Amino acid sequence: MQIGMMTGGAGRAESIDAIIADAKQAEAEGYAVFGMANIWSHDAIMALAMAGAQTERIELMTAVTPTYPRHPHAIAQQALTAQSVSDGRFTLGIGLSHKIVIEDMLGMSYDRPARHMRQYLDVLMPLLRGEEAQVDGDHYAVHAGLDVPGAAPVSCLTAALGPAMLKVTGELADGTILWMTGPKTIESYVVPGLRAGSGPAARPDARVVCALPLMITDDAEAGQALAAEQFDHYGFHPSYRGMLDREGVDGPADVAIVGGEEEVEGQIRRIKDAGASEFAGQAFGDADTIARTRAFLADLGPEI
Repeated sequence: MQIGMMTGGAGRAESIDAIIADAKQAEAEGYAVFGMANIWSHDAIMALAMAGAQTERIELMTAVTPTYPRHPHAIAQQALTAQSVSDGRFTLGIGLSHKIVIEDMLGMSYDRPARHMRQYLDVLMPLLRGEEAQVDGDHYAVHAGLDVPGAAPVSCLTAALGPAMLKVTGELADGTILWMTGPKTIESYVVPGLRAGSGPAARPDARVVCALPLMITDDAEAGQALAAEQFDHYGFHPSYRGMLDREGVDGPADVAIVGGEEEVEGQIRRIKDAGASEFAGQAFGDADTIARTRAFLADLGPEI
């Protein structure tokens, strides 16, 4: 199981210099993957490309970049450029975002999102492999290729939470990136959903990246209270709410991994046993708590 670290903290925008320094620190700590969300601050693909120019080993992954505001040909060009800059260490994570963002904030249609993603991947995946896209659909009609010198094929993961998205991902993408999704749901719903989508050509190597808030602390009760304060807004988005309901919990604080070293290790091992191929921690708390959390998770990586 690979262990990764998500940059930044809940509700905290970082400077570009801070993001690059965080990636370099994660690499020095021994993490396998460094992930960055694309929300309302820096563009994650560009930021990670800049980090890729100053790191040597660590995988750099967007977790995730929304699809609707970006044409698949344009995002493929960005991703291949980031891949070239980072010498083959870039992974493109994409997602639908949420209706409240796409329709209410950006003024775009969020109609039939899984169909949108299927056609998006129909265009995107050949381009990421260095092939031409030949697609005639109602969302996209694309007949074009790309030639980015020095770019190896780019792996693509989706934020697949609903049944239709898991099916599309299992058929077309390289795996999924999860958020607010606990081990019971990974085992009983996510992994079977990916395999069902793959059909006869089921891919046992499909990546399942589990990202969750993480805190090493001697005061678990206070840690859970802070998790509720910082992350509970995710419980109001229907896609995350659905995963929390499947897990049988009240809110995001209940899937956050909070506690002492032994307790946290046990929870991460449970996630591995559930079928996740990778775990990416979003460390939160004060500076000392984050440092303790990062150090423990980095040390755990080679053992797990």
